[in-house]
Amino acid sequence: MKEYIGNELELFKHAHNWKKYYAKFFRHLLKGDVLEVGAGIGETTHFLCDGTQKSWLCIDPDHELSKEIIFKKEQGYLPSFINIKTDTIDGIEANLKFDAIIYIDVIEHIEYDAEELQKASTYLKPGGHLIILVPAHNFLYSAFDKSIGHFRRYNKKMLVDAVPSELKKKDLRYLDSVGLSASLANKWFLKQEYPGLKQIKFWDNYIIPFSRIMDAVTFFVLGKTVMGIWQKRQF
Repeated sequence: MKEYIGNELELFKHAHNWKKYYAKFFRHLLKGDVLEVGAGIGETTHFLCDGTQKSWLCIDPDHELSKEIIFKKEQGYLPSFINIKTDTIDGIEANLKFDAIIYIDVIEHIEYDAEELQKASTYLKPGGHLIILVPAHNFLYSAFDKSIGHFRRYNKKMLVDAVPSELKKKDLRYLDSVGLSASLANKWFLKQEYPGLKQIKFWDNYIIPFSRIMDAVTFFVLGKTVMGIWQKRQF
């Protein structure tokens, strides 16, 4: 399974339009001290960390993935000021606090999601933001999800229930409505369980631009991804 997770990360690093799309909803919040949980091979880091932050800590429990991030940092592909820690949220020093904590396609890999997010909330500074992106709808759960270690997919309520109630919800929406239709068509008719590079590039180059339009037209009520932003209260 781990080998395919690596393949998945390599595949989705080509989803440039998708990353640009979802990032527009929260990029302005990635300032000060940032914690990226489940940083993988550093491709999300490469896209989101623009060098204006005070600090950026990447954590991932997989040694091989962490080595990939270190290599990319040494090669100048990633900013030199980022730090890498091979660990989970449990290994973060208690005195560290962050202005933003991001989970991009990570929470679905964690069995006890509410427990994870409760711990994460303790590392937020007052006024800091918790940013989460997860795959949507359990009726789309497939062999592909299982093979890459997904425990579940989410709807809005499931994600809200997993986030500590003391955090204030700032944004919650579905993204990629056209991708949802394509996924349903694949599930019902094509039955292709594992996407390839051609499929990822087609989705990114043709479906995502259309979704950007249709998501707004349909007021973000449909999609195959859920995005949520929560803020820790100032007092």
